[in-house]
Amino acid sequence: MAVRTNSSVQNALWLLNPSFRSRGSHFNAHLRLGQKPSRGALFCTCTSKINTRPNDEAPKPFVITTPLYYVNAPPHMGSAYTTIAADAIARFQRLSGKKVILITGTDEHGEKIATAAMAQGSTPREHCDVVSLAYKMLWEDLDIAYDKFIRTTDCKHEAIVKEFYSRVLANGDIYRADYEGLYCVNCEEYKVDEKELLDNNCCPTHLKPCVSRKEDNYFFALSKYQKSLEETLIQNPDFVQPSFRFNEVQSWIKSGLKDFSISRASVDWGIPIPNDKTQTIYVWFDALLGYISALSDDREQHDLLSAVSSGWPAQLHLIGKDILRFHAVYWPAMLMSAGLSLPKMVFGHGFLTKDGMKMGKSLGNTLEPNDLVKKFGTDAVRYFFLREVEFGNDGDYSEERFVNIVNAHLANTIGNLLNRTLGLLKKNCQSTLVVDSIIAAEGNAFKDNVERLVEKARIHYEKLSLSSACEAVLEIGNAGNSYMDERAPWSLFKQGGAASEAAAKDLVIILEAMRIIAIALSPITPSLSWRIYAQLGYSRDQFEAATWGETKWGGLKGGQVMAQPKPVFARIENQTEEGAEGTAVQKTVKAKRKMTQPQGLAQA
Repeated sequence: MAVRTNSSVQNALWLLNPSFRSRGSHFNAHLRLGQKPSRGALFCTCTSKINTRPNDEAPKPFVITTPLYYVNAPPHMGSAYTTIAADAIARFQRLSGKKVILITGTDEHGEKIATAAMAQGSTPREHCDVVSLAYKMLWEDLDIAYDKFIRTTDCKHEAIVKEFYSRVLANGDIYRADYEGLYCVNCEEYKVDEKELLDNNCCPTHLKPCVSRKEDNYFFALSKYQKSLEETLIQNPDFVQPSFRFNEVQSWIKSGLKDFSISRASVDWGIPIPNDKTQTIYVWFDALLGYISALSDDREQHDLLSAVSSGWPAQLHLIGKDILRFHAVYWPAMLMSAGLSLPKMVFGHGFLTKDGMKMGKSLGNTLEPNDLVKKFGTDAVRYFFLREVEFGNDGDYSEERFVNIVNAHLANTIGNLLNRTLGLLKKNCQSTLVVDSIIAAEGNAFKDNVERLVEKARIHYEKLSLSSACEAVLEIGNAGNSYMDERAPWSLFKQGGAASEAAAKDLVIILEAMRIIAIALSPITPSLSWRIYAQLGYSRDQFEAATWGETKWGGLKGGQVMAQPKPVFARIENQTEEGAEGTAVQKTVKAKRKMTQPQGLAQA
């Protein structure tokens, strides 16, 4: 139970008034149980908003964030999945012509970090440097095109956290109190609603017993914002997505909000409380500010106003469902207290399982993203998880399904269609298009179908339905294969004359569809899309400059020379080897045939 101390006003004076600080005053008296402090003293109403857009004419960037990943352990597939999804959304928004700021980074303070560092025989800072670098290297391997990478140990982050804390304190929303309750070390939080715990007071997320703790901490007056949060959800039904997560958040708020501790007396590895150096700021009150501090320019002086004016509020916070409460309840209330705008949407996706089972080191069934990338390639990993997991729900990985899906969709439907079309073009037309694609498709229903499917994909991307967007693009590939089989241009070429001319047009039509696929699938598989574009005779600069508007039919022109046909995606083959006991062992490997990359592109 928290027992408030009426110290908000004194602490605010200590921070904001140098003469008050010079007296060395520190209000530390604790109220007795049952004594009611003046609510006017605790809850002043100075909530003037910071102007987040001083220049109304400047285009507002589309700011999307991943969580700041906790560095107590190396990256895992769950964090990779969130980041792949965020990158796909960011790439689509860039294709749509928006200025995008994709923010990711690492959360580096707290008890678990210090403990993990000690176990490794290193300092917390050394540990954070190693793990943070591991995230950056994985993001590079996964083709993550982030714009900002924030570390909560960055100097600019600490300055902005302290300024934010001071604003909330000055608004009367921070007070000091004793607290005793059950604490989850892995969550780094007190479990205020003990009804949510499992048997033996186990945390439902980490399945480990919570420990009883009593501390003298600073608290944030979350309960003050009960009504404001309820009204926010009523006025903004899209604030939390998917809709079933919205209902979950609404239920939490309606059940009654309790103030939460925002400092720790027993944790040294953290940002010191500005008005009390004996305590450090609670990891979540620290880390959530990374979404704003990341926007700060690299300058000597860092302040909240300049960071906010560089793009806040975020359009989308993309998170796992296990940290939904922090982002959809705590964070909005904190922003209200500081007078800042709320993010436009918080999207909580589901968990990943492996072969139908929850992953864990104790079960020996963890899924390491680095291993997947090395074994199957970046495009395969990105495509499988975005195509096969309905975004927002839980999803399952099995190697057999992974191989089957990737081979069927990327190697067969898309890769093989491109390869055999270019092969026919080389053999019969010297790799040169005979006519503009818009002329070739006059009166052709295939063109209309492609345009319908591209628009379908666009709508799905806008709605964050990434799996459905993949499906719509794949339908174009399926339609192209069906068109090829129905028209049989190889037979038409043999007939010569008008039949041969019709066959040449058919190849232009299919290659135009492949060009459109390359653009429409580029948010999901950017490296594969570039290889397709290169096969169609385009330069890297032309690929990088492509926009969603170029999915409109008519890009390929007569006289355009295609590249020599080479496979853009190698099949993954299962090889059976004999084990030590003479038993058959399945080994999954990439196909042996060499897949030539366009210059400057790492092999996927």
